[in-house]
Amino acid sequence: MDAVDELRKEVALACRALAMMGLVKEATGHVSARIPGTDELLIRARGYDETGLMFTRPEDVIRADFDGKTTETREGVSLPQEFPIHGEIFKARPEVMCVVHAHPPAILRCGLAGIEMKPIFGAFDPASSMIAANGIPVYPRSITVTRPALAHDMMAIMGDKQVCLMYGHGITAVGTSVGAATVRSIKMEALAEICWDVSARAPLRDISDEDKEHLWARQRQVATERPVQAEPIWKYYKQLLEHRGLSL
Repeated sequence: MDAVDELRKEVALACRALAMMGLVKEATGHVSARIPGTDELLIRARGYDETGLMFTRPEDVIRADFDGKTTETREGVSLPQEFPIHGEIFKARPEVMCVVHAHPPAILRCGLAGIEMKPIFGAFDPASSMIAANGIPVYPRSITVTRPALAHDMMAIMGDKQVCLMYGHGITAVGTSVGAATVRSIKMEALAEICWDVSARAPLRDISDEDKEHLWARQRQVATERPVQAEPIWKYYKQLLEHRGLSL
């Protein structure tokens, strides 16, 4: 299996993992990966014969350039309507190697209710808390992002952040690998679930500044020692897919 086919498989597994964890259902959402050294990507396609993201196969992942011109033929499938989310981010942010667009329910609920996701816990899950501490921009339009101009509007709000909450819609998350973007999406949904549950019982309160600095310093140290922090967690989710009989 060559490098492109390996990457295609990673995209398919990411779709399955996101579905397994409840961040997407049916045929909603999509994952893409930059093909290194090219102006092309691999992206989860759409088709009349598909059975949803939970059952994504490598052949459901097709190759295209960043403007949405497919560079390989797959019978019965086409690019998703929201392809501009992926193509425009890859054009503008060369460090990004994967884009995830998902429809996580807890994040949706927090957005609709105006509940700000805060770093309300620390050592329980520092990676999730860091997402909140870094700030989560909110794209306010509850629309399908079908044109480059709309993608640019969203990207202007997202800036250089790794995640963006899309009000009444879902999220866009990016990463330096398929695993990094997928894990980041799952962690953000876990944060939203806890914030949603706690907000029903008490006001959300940040952990102390002292504890924040302690945890963030540790996270920075870990990032220096182990730059690809998400990969062991990504391996866990791929193993979990296999354990549940959902792997490729």
